[in-house]
Amino acid sequence: MDKISIAERSKNMSAIRGQNTKPEQLIRQWLFAKGYRYRLHVKYIPGHPDLYLSKYNTAIFVNGCFWHRHNNCKYAYTPKSNIEFWLKKFESNIRRDDEVKKLLEEQEIKQLIIWECTIKKMSKNVDDRCEMLSKIELFLSNDDQHLEI
Repeated sequence: MDKISIAERSKNMSAIRGQNTKPEQLIRQWLFAKGYRYRLHVKYIPGHPDLYLSKYNTAIFVNGCFWHRHNNCKYAYTPKSNIEFWLKKFESNIRRDDEVKKLLEEQEIKQLIIWECTIKKMSKNVDDRCEMLSKIELFLSNDDQHLEI
């Protein structure tokens, strides 16, 4: 049973943004500080990535653990009310993510997925941030096509 009313739940869920989220803004800030330049939400790239680095032909997606179902993550819980709706919603999101991944592979566009929990970790600890940014820089400079951190 839900602890808040349907109207309150609806209000809360409608306030969740899809673009320019706090995690996305942090990644943009850190990459820009490292000298990387990017375009935001490019419409002609499959999946409309949060960031697109044309110099590196790389699409970067900042994924929320809850919405994109990050495996074994405490933030990827399933709500206790309206379970059938949520399971269909999550399944739809996962299917769409898989389709976008295939389209990007067909177009030979590199893909970097940065999970919300990783960004939280990076924002709390400078050493973690440096380590993850080093992984990102290494990925951008090599021939790997896909990285999730």
